Amino acid sequence: MAKRVQVALTESIASLGKEGDLVEVAPGYARNFLLPYGKAMNVTPAVLRQIERKKEKEKIAADKLKQEALDFQTALSTIGRFTIKKQVGEDGVLFGTVTNGDVAEAIETATKKEIDRRNITVPDIHNLGSFTAKIKLHAEVNAEVNIEVTS
Repeated sequence: MAKRVQVALTESIASLGKEGDLVEVAPGYARNFLLPYGKAMNVTPAVLRQIERKKEKEKIAADKLKQEALDFQTALSTIGRFTIKKQVGEDGVLFGTVTNGDVAEAIETATKKEIDRRNITVPDIHNLGSFTAKIKLHAEVNAEVNIEVTS
């Protein structure tokens, strides 16, 4: 009896791998769990070709997303500076602070493109002036934007 069998995963399983991966598992695990529940299928030449085509399509889609992120990075650097208006106290100290939501809103109004505020890192801003925020646009693409805080 074979010690390990090779199967192609049809969905991601935390302990094995992600969808489309070829994994070697115990024959009983494949026969009693993975195959009957549709979580994997036996490896055949047709399945291998199907997996290759799917990986090529995913690579093309990932390259497209990266290119869009690079284009947006260029657009942000072209704009240069974003202005955020806040209320100021007597000492020139802001009421509250500038948050990543404020920066996201300023970018959205300037570029008409939505950006997730969770991908923005803003330094502690408690007074007027110029600051730099970092934005993660893609796993491999980051941008820095200049923020001008005015009253």
